[in-house]
Amino acid sequence: MPPVPPPGRKILHVDMDAFYASVEVRDDPRLRGRPVAVGGSARRGVVLAASYEARPFGVRSAIPMARALRLCPGLVVVPPHFDRYALASEQVFAVFHEFTPEVEGLSLDEAFLDVTRSIALFGSAEEQAARIKARIRERVGLTASVGIAEVKFAAKVASDLRKPDGLVVVPEGRVPAFLAPLPVSRLWGVGPKTEKTVLALGLRTIGDVAKADDAWLERELGSLGPWLAALARGIDPRPVEADREAKSIGAEETFEEDLEGEDLHPFLHGQALRVAARLRRAGVRARAIHLKVKSASFHITTRQRTLSEPTDDGATIYAVVRELLTHVAAGPVRLTGVHASHLGAQLPLPDGPGSRRTRLNASIDRIHERFGPDALIPADVHQNRK
Repeated sequence: MPPVPPPGRKILHVDMDAFYASVEVRDDPRLRGRPVAVGGSARRGVVLAASYEARPFGVRSAIPMARALRLCPGLVVVPPHFDRYALASEQVFAVFHEFTPEVEGLSLDEAFLDVTRSIALFGSAEEQAARIKARIRERVGLTASVGIAEVKFAAKVASDLRKPDGLVVVPEGRVPAFLAPLPVSRLWGVGPKTEKTVLALGLRTIGDVAKADDAWLERELGSLGPWLAALARGIDPRPVEADREAKSIGAEETFEEDLEGEDLHPFLHGQALRVAARLRRAGVRARAIHLKVKSASFHITTRQRTLSEPTDDGATIYAVVRELLTHVAAGPVRLTGVHASHLGAQLPLPDGPGSRRTRLNASIDRIHERFGPDALIPADVHQNRK
C-alpha cells in the first residue's frame, strides 16, 4: 500500500441511524420513544433491526425474536416493509448525488462519498455533511450519522462514534492518532473470533496494533496481520468507487448470531434489494447473480446463476438467490452475500419479459410517488409481512 492517501482528499461515510426501525417509527408516530424491533413473529423469526430504545436491553440484529421479547418485555415487534426501505434509500441516495457523483453505495442505508472536488461548489467537507444531514431529515424524515476523514476506514469508524445523528471529523493528518485509543474490534476484519486471537496476543487497542512488529503480526495472524497493521496506521488509499465503474455490485451481512433455514430469507431479501437499487443507480443490469454463504465453521460456499436476460430488479434477484440457497448444505450460517456481475447497460428486447418488468417497475415507482409506498406491494414482500 502507498504510505499516504492523495493530499487533501475528503471522504464522507454516511450511515443512516437504525434504518429499518427508523422508517417504521417515521411512518407510525405511535412508535416514537418506544423499543421497536423489526422482524418476524415471536414463535418463529429473528430481529432484522432494533431501535435505539431497544438496544440497552440487549436487543440487536439477528437474535431470535423470542429471546428479544424475553430481554425486553415491552418490545414492539413490527413486520418488515422492504418496499418502504427501498423507497427511502432511493430518496437518500438522491441527496448524495446532489453533492457529488462519486458515491459508493454499501447497502440501502450506507455509502462513501468523495467530496474533494465538490468543495469549490458546496463548501468544506464538514459543511457538505451538515447540509446532507439536513436535507435527509427534511425530505425523508430520517437522521443520518456522518464521519469525515482522508481515508475510507477512518471515515467509517468516525460515523459510528456519536450515533444517532452524529457528525465526527477526523482532522487531516491525524488519522493514526484518532484511531490509536479505539479497541481492536473497530478494525475491519476483526470479528468476535479474530478479536479473541488478537487480544490473546496482548493487543487491545488499534494503537497497539500500529506499534507491533510487521513480521511478528504476519507470523501470528497470517495475511491478515499486514492488513490490520496498515489500517491501524491510517494507511488506506482505496478510492471511492462509484457503482457505474464497478465490475460487480454486492451486499453482504455478518450475523451476530448464527442463522439457518427460513430465518435467512429476510436478510437475503434485503441484500437483493440493495444490489438492485445500486444497479439502477449505476444505470446497469447484471447477467449473473452470485450467492455467498459462510457457515458457522467459517467454510465459504458460493453458487452462481447466469440469467437469460440481464436484470436490475430486486424481486428477480431475490428469487434467484432463494433458489440458489437450496443448493447449499443446511446448517448454521454466520454470513450471507448477494452479488451481481457481468454488468452492462444492455437493454432487453422491446417485447421481452424484461421490458414488461421494466415498465411495471416504472409504473409502480410512479404510483408510490403519488400515493405512497403501500399503494402497491409485491407479492414476495407481502409474504414477508405475515
